[in-house]
Amino acid sequence: LPLFLHLAGTSEEVAPPLQQSFMIPKKEINMVSDMAKWKRSQAYADYMGFILTLNEGVRGKKLTCEYKVSEPIEKLVALLNTLDRWIDETPPVDQPSRFGNKAFRTWYAKLDQEAEKLVATVIPKNLADAAPEVAVYLKESVGNSTRIDYGTGHEAAFAAFLCCLCKIGVLRVDDQMAIVFKVFNRYLEVMRKLQKTYRMEPAGSQGVWGLDDFQFLPFIWGSSQLIDHPNLEPRHFVDEKVVNENHKDFMFLECILFITEVRTGRFVPQGSSL
Repeated sequence: LPLFLHLAGTSEEVAPPLQQSFMIPKKEINMVSDMAKWKRSQAYADYMGFILTLNEGVRGKKLTCEYKVSEPIEKLVALLNTLDRWIDETPPVDQPSRFGNKAFRTWYAKLDQEAEKLVATVIPKNLADAAPEVAVYLKESVGNSTRIDYGTGHEAAFAAFLCCLCKIGVLRVDDQMAIVFKVFNRYLEVMRKLQKTYRMEPAGSQGVWGLDDFQFLPFIWGSSQLIDHPNLEPRHFVDEKVVNENHKDFMFLECILFITEVRTGRFVPQGSSL
C-alpha cells in the first residue's frame, strides 16, 4: 500500500517531500486503451492503496467508536458544513421537469467560485500552491452541473481529494478512522441532501451493478466494519428492524436505510421469487 507505507506503525508528524510541484489536473482517460496506462501509474497505486488502507483501518469498528480527530479533520468537516449550508441558502426552483432541479447549477457555481478558498482553509500556508490542484477534485466530487447528475465517479473524485491531502502531508496515518467515519461519512450526508433537494439523476447507473445508484465506497468500507460481527449477517440487511436499530453504527446499513427512503418496492433476497 504505497500511500501510507512510509508512515506505517507510527503516528509521529512526518514532513511531506521537500520538492513538490503542482498542476491543474486534466482528463487523461478518454478511451478504453487509456485504462491500461492508468492501471500502471503511480497515481493508481496510490489511490488503490488509499482505499485498501482505510478499509483495513475501519475493520470491525463502529461509526460511534472513539478515535482521534485532528485539526485538519475538523477543518474538512467545517468545509462540508459550508456546502451543506449553501444547500439551505439555494432552495429548488419551480420547473416543469421533476428531476434535475436547475437550482443545483446555482449551488455549484458558488462552489466553483469558492473551492480554492475552501481548500486553503484546510491546508497550511506553506502548501498554498497545492490549493488550485486539490480544489479540482473537490469540485468534481459533487456531481455534474450540466447534466445535474451524481454517481460513483464523483464519489471517486472525493476519495482522490482526500488522497491528495494525504500525499501532501495534511492528513496522517493516525487520521485513518476519522477520514472514513467523520469526513467521508459527513460527505455522504451532504451528497444525499444534494441528491434529494435537487432531485439529481444517477450518473451512468446500470441498476443491477450495485444496490445504490449513487454510492459505492460506503459498501466497501461498510462491509469491512461488519467483518467478524457476532450477530449481524447478510440476511439481516433486508430486516427493517435491524437496519433501524444499527444504522448509526454501520455505514453499510446507513446506505440500506437511504435506499429504502428514496426507492419504492422491496429488497428480494437472491433466489427468491418476485
